[in-house]
Amino acid sequence: MISITPRAVQRLKALMTEHPEDPIVRVTLKDLEDHRLVFSISLESEMHPDDEAQQCDGLTVAIPGSSVARLDGVTLDYRENEGFKFLHPDPHQHDGQDGFNIFNLN
Repeated sequence: MISITPRAVQRLKALMTEHPEDPIVRVTLKDLEDHRLVFSISLESEMHPDDEAQQCDGLTVAIPGSSVARLDGVTLDYRENEGFKFLHPDPHQHDGQDGFNIFNLN
């Protein structure tokens, strides 16, 4: 399950106000090559047949079936000066700290 911070929810809702015809937030993850990933966010008008729907603070989030397991544990954040960021827990962090790999999407 993906988590969305309050800042990201607020920004997505603002974008949806500008585009009321697209009430679905689609989050996808694709392999670009062996060691690089592409995260994307789009607003869309409807769900796709293989999507898994998730409700998050009044948002309907659609995740393609092929991305569901890989997005489990990821947090979507938004910072005014930095845009959207995907925060993924670092599985190699063993010191009790919250370790995250950060992927930017501006």
